[in-house]
Amino acid sequence: MTKKIEAIIREEKLDDVKAALRDIGIVGLNIFEIRGHGRQGGIELAGRAGTYQVDMLPKIQLNIVLSDHNVEKTVNAISRAAQTGGPGDGLIFIYPVEDVVRIRTGERGSRALHYEGDIDSKRLPG
Repeated sequence: MTKKIEAIIREEKLDDVKAALRDIGIVGLNIFEIRGHGRQGGIELAGRAGTYQVDMLPKIQLNIVLSDHNVEKTVNAISRAAQTGGPGDGLIFIYPVEDVVRIRTGERGSRALHYEGDIDSKRLPG
């Protein structure tokens, strides 16, 4: 079975998260620049004309599709690298993926997700 991890993190933590993912063997991912807010509802900024509320904060969304057995290791790597301890650190969503097709070769399922040097090729037998 295959899963999709969608993580929403602070912009300034992107390099840390990418490095943590690279360290465990994640070689394929997509990122999107997004805006949003969670429980905190945004932040209050002070300017020359007084204070104002910014409710749609810049964030990064990462998408990773991987094998079930790699989900916890990947979630842990993202969590450790993205955490500041303050409000707005982000969220991680985990979705089931029904199938994957590599357009170039027509490979499906786990074969379509395999990359040389990726997390699955680094996995020790047993």
